[in-house]
Amino acid sequence: MASKRRFRPKPVRVGETHEVEITEVSRRGDGVARIKGFVIFVPNTKAGDHVKIRISFVADRFAIGEVVR
Repeated sequence: MASKRRFRPKPVRVGETHEVEITEVSRRGDGVARIKGFVIFVPNTKAGDHVKIRISFVADRFAIGEVVR
């Protein structure tokens, strides 16, 4: 009997802005931040950056944010 995986409610929504710390870089070269453990990929950033982002896409297990300038 297969059980469905239940995902927690996502801590971000499209259009929201957040200040985040980029903690690492993904294999694709995007910066990675976390909000309440939820992974946010932020292109054109590097580890150590502190940036303000706008969430542009939210999936089940990650989101994508763009730097707000």
